[in-house]
Formats: sequence, C-alpha cells, structure tokens
Amino acid sequence: MMRHTTATMNLGRLLSDTARLWPDRPALIRGHREWTWAELDARVNAAVAGLKALGVRPGDRILVQAKNGEPMFATPWIAWKLGAVWVPTNHRLTPPEIAYMAEMSGAVATVYAPEFAAHLDAARAAAPSLRHVVALGEPRAGEHGFEELIAANMGAEAYESEVHRDDPCWFFFTSGTTGRPKAAVLTHGQLTFVTVNHLADLMPGLSPTDTSLVVAPLSHGAGAHMLSQVARGAASVLPESDHLDPEEVWRLVERHRVANMFTVPTIVKRLVEHPAVDAHDHGSLRHVVYAGAPMYRADQVLALEKLGPVLVQYYGLGEVTGNITVLRPDMHSLDDNAPGVGSVGVPRTGMEIAIRDRDGHRQGPGEQGEVCIRGPAVFAGYYENDEANAKAFRDGWFHTGDLGVVDAAGFLTLTGRASDMYISGGSNVYPREIEEVLLSHPAVSEAAVLGVPHPEWGEAGVAVVVAEPGHAVAPEALLGFLDGKLAKYKWPRRVVVWDDLPKSGYGKVPKHLIRDELFRRGDVTEGEAL
Repeated sequence: MMRHTTATMNLGRLLSDTARLWPDRPALIRGHREWTWAELDARVNAAVAGLKALGVRPGDRILVQAKNGEPMFATPWIAWKLGAVWVPTNHRLTPPEIAYMAEMSGAVATVYAPEFAAHLDAARAAAPSLRHVVALGEPRAGEHGFEELIAANMGAEAYESEVHRDDPCWFFFTSGTTGRPKAAVLTHGQLTFVTVNHLADLMPGLSPTDTSLVVAPLSHGAGAHMLSQVARGAASVLPESDHLDPEEVWRLVERHRVANMFTVPTIVKRLVEHPAVDAHDHGSLRHVVYAGAPMYRADQVLALEKLGPVLVQYYGLGEVTGNITVLRPDMHSLDDNAPGVGSVGVPRTGMEIAIRDRDGHRQGPGEQGEVCIRGPAVFAGYYENDEANAKAFRDGWFHTGDLGVVDAAGFLTLTGRASDMYISGGSNVYPREIEEVLLSHPAVSEAAVLGVPHPEWGEAGVAVVVAEPGHAVAPEALLGFLDGKLAKYKWPRRVVVWDDLPKSGYGKVPKHLIRDELFRRGDVTEGEAL
C-alpha cells in the first residue's frame, strides 16, 4: 500500500476547536457531574504535557484499560494530541488477553482503572516496552496518578503534534471471532473522513444544543461515534451504571432530551422490549444508530413501532470504521415490501461496494458474492500481520469476509459471513436466512444457527433458540413451523433451547462461542448423527 506523506489535521484539533468555540457548554455529563468543553480540553492538555515530560513520544502506543467514564472519554484526545496511538481494550477481557494486546501493540504507556490491576500486572510481565503506568486510582509503587499528573500540569500550553494523513492514531482491535484479535490501524486522515461522513450520512443536523447518550463501550464503535459529537459540540451523556439498565437509559433520554445514541441490535431489542420505553418521553430522539450486525426484521418492526422513524442502520467493520452502507430513517419502513427493507442500506458517501465471486469477478444485481469495498474510510492495514493483510487486500479492494447481494437500486443485503456458511449434503446453507424465519415465530426471542460436523452429510445445522418471556418453545413444533417457509435441506436437524445466547463484549453473538457451548453442554457430541 502507498503511504501518503501529506501533512494533515491532527484529530485532536476537533476538541481544541470546539473548546474555543463553545467553552462553557457541557461536553460530558455523568450523573450530577458536568465537564465543559473548556474544562475537558484543559485536562487533556495537562495530561499531554505530563506524558510528554515522562517521555511519551509521537508514534508511541498508549494502552487503556478502563470502563466508560471521563478518563476513557479523554484518553483518545490525549493520545492524538501527543501524536501517539490510542490502544483501548475491551474491559471484559481477561488478564492474559490484555497481556497479548500489550505485547503485540508494543505499548509504551498505559492508563488503567484500579479494578484492572491484575490485567496491568499481566501486561507488564508480557510487554517489556510498557515503561509508563498511569493509574486512575491510587498509584502503586513506580506508577503515576492520572489526577496528580493533570493537577501538576494544569494550565500547560496546548500542544498538537504534527501528523500526516497515514499516521496511525488508533489500534482498533477486532473482536477475534477466529483466532487472536488483530489490530486494525486507523489513521488521522482516515478518521477525519469517517467523522465527516458520519455527520453527513448518519446524523445530519447535529448541533451544539444536542446531546448523545453513550450506551456502548467507547473502546470501539461508540468511540468512533463520539468523534462526530465532539466535532459538532454536542454533549455526551454517560450512564452511571456499569451495565445496560433500560430504565436508566430511558430516564436519561427524557431528562437530557437526547437526540442520538449509538448501539447494536441486541441492545435496541432490550431497550424497546422493556416497559420503561413507554414510561418516559423519548420524543427528542432523531437518530438511534445501530450497527455491528443486521437487525432481525421482527426486532426492527417493534423498534419502529415504539420509537417511530428514528432508526439509522449502518454496516461497517472496525477496519472501515462503520463506513460501508447506511439505511436512513426514511429507508426504514413497517411495510415488508418497501424498497430497502431487509437490507443494510446503500453505499456511504464516497465509498464503493462490489460483490465479487471467488474468482474476483464482479457480480450483477441479485447475484451473491463477497462484499468488497474501497474508498477513503478503509484502514491502513493490520499491525504487523502480513498474512492477514495479504488476505484482506486483493486487486485494489478490501475484502470484508461477508456475503451479500446488491439490488438494482444499490441496496445491499447481507446473507451471512463466508465463514458461517456450511455445506450439508453438497448444498450451501446460509444461517441468517434460517434465523430470520425462526425469529418470526411469536415464541422465539433469539436464534442462532450453525453447522456442526456430521458423519453422513458432512455438516448439519443446529438451531439454538431463546424463548420469549412467558413462552415455551417445543423443538418439534418449531421445525414444523419451517414447513413451507424454507426448503427442507436448509432445516436444522436439531433445535435446542437455552435461557440466553452467549454474547461478546460488543453485544454480538459470535458463532464460535455458541459452538463451544454446544459441545460443552453435551447438546452436540463429536461424530454424532443428528
């Protein structure tokens, strides 16, 4: 890949400019505590001066292990103004997983919350490069206190490192559905485009008088969403609870007149199914942005009925930071036959999509293949992973690993992950198609279908379902429900009912977790004829 050496705006300038323009407006709200833009920017500048004095330099990686809060909100701006690379981690990960990320990224500094002391110790043991430790709580021997660092440098002159378009600024770890997580290298130039594109395609009309509710980890998609809020001067509201509390969410929406929020389909489902949605005024909402996976149609309909025309779906990976397609509010409909229903939308402004077959040929409307993309939102590549880069970048396109079709109007419909597809008796089976039908049953709340080894058919389908509260699901009856709706070769050969589906730290339902659990529980055994 060609490296662009053109100097560009440091992403940190988004915060600096907003703080100059709206110094006294609220930037961040949590409970009864508010930080103004001027206060937040001053704290960031002080931390930058403190880390510079410690020896942190442009290009250094700063590992951050913390839950959502003011420090988590501030650390990307600290890293970016320094010209360093923000390396946030999922707070649900274990110490060995964090140790791997610290070692692989070559982190030089870390900011960690006290509940993650064991994670920090594992990281220091694995990564000799980790020289500077900043504690959000009481610092231990050899560590620096975050608040003390800020207090000692408050009033420091603002600093923004000179950067170039392709300079790394964020290592965005993949969720690691297969193998260990990879670090997608996001750059200053790329994320500048993403920020502008989000404002144009996802939240048109966003203003400094708006507020955004953060209901997902800032370490991933919500962090990218936060960029647009800062660029426009819209305040961000952080729930006080460490876990999703629908009652608190709807109370905050009403109290702060929330205009937008970013989340994932499983969270939207929980929010609109909770009785609190009907107990609080949510008329201020204009954009409920969801991503991470397509929303099942039954869940989408309920959300539209509860919230009105405010849903915005985008399809995008961390590697493209959300910038592949958008399904705007006017493209959502209760009419199953309306254009775009069931799709993930149309290409984002400035981005191009191609559906390509195994030989690289571009497919026509309605023909299935791998979703490939190109445009200025595509990342710079995986950090120190030539094998993954060679697989992902071919023939001038980034290969997503997702399967889909594009219709004549340009709407993209995802048909599954290439890795999720299984072959049963010589026929390709795509789990998502089956899951959609299962979810149309009134007693089914969640469903996941995957292929497992079968001695006769090669692979056979197993469906794992969760019943709606107060309902019972009979596996035999559920298979009968598929009659006339799906060809028989697509039917799962077994249905099992669980109380819930395992989910990743990002709210997704990774198939590898379900597969592991099936065998662990004994619902499926090796070599079994289902």
